Amino acid sequence: MSVRVRYAPSPTGFQHIGGVRTALYNYLFARSQGGRFILRIEDTDRERYTEEAVKDIYDTFEWLGFHWDEGPDVGGPCQPYFQSQRLPQYAERAAELVEKGRAYRCYCTSERLAKLREEQASSKSGQGYDRHCRALRDAERGRLEASGVSSVIRLKVPLEGATSFTDTLLGDITVENADINPDPVLIKSDGFPTYHMANVVDDHLMGITHIMRAQEWLPSAPLHVILYRAFGWEPPKLCHLPMVMGKDGQKLSKRHGATSVRDFRRLGYLPDALVNYIALVGWSYDDSREFFSLGELEKLFSLEKINKSPAVFDYQKLDWFNGSYMRKQTPEHLADLIEPVLAEAGFTAEAELLRKIVPLIQERVKLLSEVPEMVRFFFEDPAPPAFEALIPKKTEPAKALEALHRVDDLLGRLPDMGEEAEAKLRALAEELDMKLGDLLMPVRIAVTGSKVSPPLLGSIAAMGVERARARIARAIQILAKSVGRS
Repeated sequence: MSVRVRYAPSPTGFQHIGGVRTALYNYLFARSQGGRFILRIEDTDRERYTEEAVKDIYDTFEWLGFHWDEGPDVGGPCQPYFQSQRLPQYAERAAELVEKGRAYRCYCTSERLAKLREEQASSKSGQGYDRHCRALRDAERGRLEASGVSSVIRLKVPLEGATSFTDTLLGDITVENADINPDPVLIKSDGFPTYHMANVVDDHLMGITHIMRAQEWLPSAPLHVILYRAFGWEPPKLCHLPMVMGKDGQKLSKRHGATSVRDFRRLGYLPDALVNYIALVGWSYDDSREFFSLGELEKLFSLEKINKSPAVFDYQKLDWFNGSYMRKQTPEHLADLIEPVLAEAGFTAEAELLRKIVPLIQERVKLLSEVPEMVRFFFEDPAPPAFEALIPKKTEPAKALEALHRVDDLLGRLPDMGEEAEAKLRALAEELDMKLGDLLMPVRIAVTGSKVSPPLLGSIAAMGVERARARIARAIQILAKSVGRS
């Protein structure tokens, strides 16, 4: 049997990281089995449908670097399937079920259904449709048809017994038919199918062999199995994937942090790092290995290694992953990644300056979005430092002023900012009876505007000694005024 799997997003919002994990697992399973990965856009909810959401689906796949294999245009561009373009398929199959007595037309008005829900809520009785139209006599049904009243098509869920199926991950599952949503709508009054109808018909017609989706869809599985059996079709193999949770044990949402792929992209995560980490949210190859390329995952992925327990999305671990991937980049490639981020922040980096900056930040940066603030001092002068910020702890202002003068003088005489510069600064710190960190702290604040920065001497070399000394001179003036007043 040739493996065929699908990812079926609804274009009503931006791609959630949990949905992308579903897509990735389906893709990896198809690749590991030499099968096909299909993208099917379930756009039957026309009220919530947006073109922006469709574009986001395309952008997500393009950025993450994996792609679907086929679409409806044979020999042409590989477009995905759209359910809105397949309406005749659903209407034909629904009519077949009505003809077989496995579905029926329902003529209940929205007013009657609303009143039914109110009565059920007030009496705290069973919820769902009361099957009012299921047993209509032929004469009454004919009268309603002749009157032109709108109708929907509902599935006849068995009134007795139970429905059983096997989930690859969760094992054998049995649900009493009495507990299943009673007679759900298959075709709406506007002719569009519901999720249940379109999902089952498309999976069968597209030859889907394995359905991998989040466990939140598990309650729909018995209904889908009933629908398959109503058609006389064999259901695909089911595998409901573990939920993606926050550290608090709740379903991952915006209160935990970024959740859409576009958010992660905007924050400066690398696609390779995100793919690698997402693969590990619910799956592991062994107890130790963590880093995988997409090509390696395509070969190593298997359903047997998926964990059935909920998976925790750890933002700190993802940051660590991303930092590791940052350090793996060649300086040239990292410069290419950084340049547009700086441009968006309003900084134009000449190639020569960018070449000098990258080695200074590569070991420190975790996200591309951190870069503009980290290197801002290369492009614009920091605000004048406060007097107190220029004085190391347990150091007199006059001593701090002397240290700044001496460092400024030394920088003016050094040929470069290499090993000799560091050795001379250490010697100066010893001469002034100061720790090297205390000696350089006011220099760092004067030059970069922050106590935390890329390596100081490398930064001075990159920006130019004269430019750095001009900032030190400004700090000396600030200290001198305060020392003079004291």
